[in-house]
Amino acid sequence: MTAIESPCILVCSVDMKTGYCFGCGRTRDEISGWIGMTPHERREVMAELPARLETVERRPRRETRRARMARERDTAG
Repeated sequence: MTAIESPCILVCSVDMKTGYCFGCGRTRDEISGWIGMTPHERREVMAELPARLETVERRPRRETRRARMARERDTAG
């Protein structure tokens, strides 16, 4: 089985202004349909992500999964 390349960095929160994920820059539809996309379609989306992330100005309104995991790791030790 081959791994599917993904831009996900576990910051799964969507900016309501732009509709892009704060972490990866994908839309909800792209995230949910990622597995069903062809490698070519995924590469096309990934080429657009850096420009999209430049348009995301606000921070997530809730604690992200990555931040929570880091906080839990820091307080456990």
